[in-house]
Amino acid sequence: MSVVVNGLVKIYGEQLAVNKVSFEAQKKEVLGFLGPNGAGKTTTMKIITGYIPPSEGDAVVCGFNVSTQPMEARAHIGYLPEHNPLYKEMYVREYLEFTAGVHKVNSPLKRVNEMIEKTGLASHRHKQIGQLSKGYRQRVGLAQAMLHNPDVLILDEPTSGLDPNQIIEIRQLIKELGKEKTVILSTHILSEVEAVCDRAVIINKGVLVANAPIEQLKDQFSGHSIVTAGFKSAINPQLLKSIPNVQQVKPLGENRWQITSAPEHDIRAEVFQLAVHHQLILLELHKEVQSVENVFQQLTKQNPTPTEQ
Repeated sequence: MSVVVNGLVKIYGEQLAVNKVSFEAQKKEVLGFLGPNGAGKTTTMKIITGYIPPSEGDAVVCGFNVSTQPMEARAHIGYLPEHNPLYKEMYVREYLEFTAGVHKVNSPLKRVNEMIEKTGLASHRHKQIGQLSKGYRQRVGLAQAMLHNPDVLILDEPTSGLDPNQIIEIRQLIKELGKEKTVILSTHILSEVEAVCDRAVIINKGVLVANAPIEQLKDQFSGHSIVTAGFKSAINPQLLKSIPNVQQVKPLGENRWQITSAPEHDIRAEVFQLAVHHQLILLELHKEVQSVENVFQQLTKQNPTPTEQ
């Protein structure tokens, strides 16, 4: 595992910000790290990157404990914090060359050029950072996070301040990076999680409440499975109700039906077999998928119950 978080606790005075959070992030995976404001996301990421120490527990990056081997761990991490700290009086290229020197990057000029192209900064390379829009400053932050070619990228709100076209470009870049690196992505844009992430971890009030692949997460917390079936001609709803595990059949009009079953039962095969057996022409058959947004709301509007980790 590239990142292993085990029993992390962080206490600020009397406030328990992070409460025994454990999860793992693998190589070639984009992990969505989600939670409402104040849930403990940023605190957890700051612990993983070595910016602040945990009160209890461990974070291990590429085999190095961030508390006892901080320099070795940080060498494998690229970090883009939510509030992107930059030297605004420096020029884009100057700043990236300076950062490359700090990391002792091999062939620094070549690497800086690569990052400028990759993050879409070519037309702004000779501008002062202070003159850039928030979106382009975000690109500079992303470029500096990737300069030393780290194994692990931790990105806190990486598309904040970008316009729609820029968001699409950065999402695509993150997906490409996820093919060879470990990417931990924190974002409030839940559609972004579905578009980019392989798996999601959700925390609420400092407690981990979900940890699963995206599709499994949507099925696991949906509470039921809904299939929509459309037929060319009328059908007796009792036929649909006779299918094992069907809980409810609801008409949608024009020979279309909504069929509800328990979440662990996908009844599309049974509906298809029924249509074949009764020589019915099936025009439409699909399973409605719960969105990450719905799951997120369901898990964060209630008192947190720790998930098995």
